[in-house]
Amino acid sequence: MSAQARGIVLVISGPSGVGKSTLLRRLLERDAGLAFSVSHTTRRPRAGERDGLEYHFVDAKEFRCLIDEDAFLEWAEYQGSYYGTSRDAVSGPTSRGIDLILEVEVQGAQQLRERLPEAFTIFVLPPSSLDDLERRLRGRDSDSESAIQQRLEAARSEILEADAYQFAVINDDVERAVGVLETIVSACRASTRRILPVWRAQSGRD
Repeated sequence: MSAQARGIVLVISGPSGVGKSTLLRRLLERDAGLAFSVSHTTRRPRAGERDGLEYHFVDAKEFRCLIDEDAFLEWAEYQGSYYGTSRDAVSGPTSRGIDLILEVEVQGAQQLRERLPEAFTIFVLPPSSLDDLERRLRGRDSDSESAIQQRLEAARSEILEADAYQFAVINDDVERAVGVLETIVSACRASTRRILPVWRAQSGRD
C-alpha cells in the first residue's frame, strides 16, 4: 500500500531557538521514509548551512519574482527576512510517496492550512517558560541583543497560536521529544485521509 500512497505533509512550527532543527535532524536520521522540504529564504546562511540543503538562499529581488510567479504555497516575512515554501518542493516528493517535513513560521502555517488542508500540523514548545528559550538564543551567539529581544517578543505571540495546531511537542528533553515526534508521524501515516484513498482504489470502490 505504501508504494501507492501519496506522501503526507507534516507542517512544523515553533519559536526561534526552541530546538526545531535539532529535533528534525534526529528524526530524519531515524526515519528513512521522511524528507525535509527545502525552503527559500533571503536571510544570510548561518555557520555550517549550505545552499540547497538547509535552505535555498536567494536575494530579495529573486524572492519577489517568485512571489509574482505564484511559485510559493506559503511565504512570510519574519525578523526582516523572507521565507517561503515552493509548490514544486511539496508536489514532487509527495507524488512519489515521500513523507515531507515543512518547517515554517506561524504565518506560513496559516497559509498552508488553507492551501494544504490535508497537511498535519505540529507545534514545538519550550519546556515551561521563555527563560530556557532566551538561554538557547544567547547560546547560539549569532544574534545581537536587539535581535534576541525581537525573537523573544515574536515567541510570545507565536505560542499563542499553538491552539491552531493538531499536535504539540514539548522540547524539554531531545530524546523524549524525538520519540513523541516518531509517534505522531506513525499516527499520521495511519490516518484515514491517507489510507482510505489507496484502499478504495485497490478494492475498486472509487
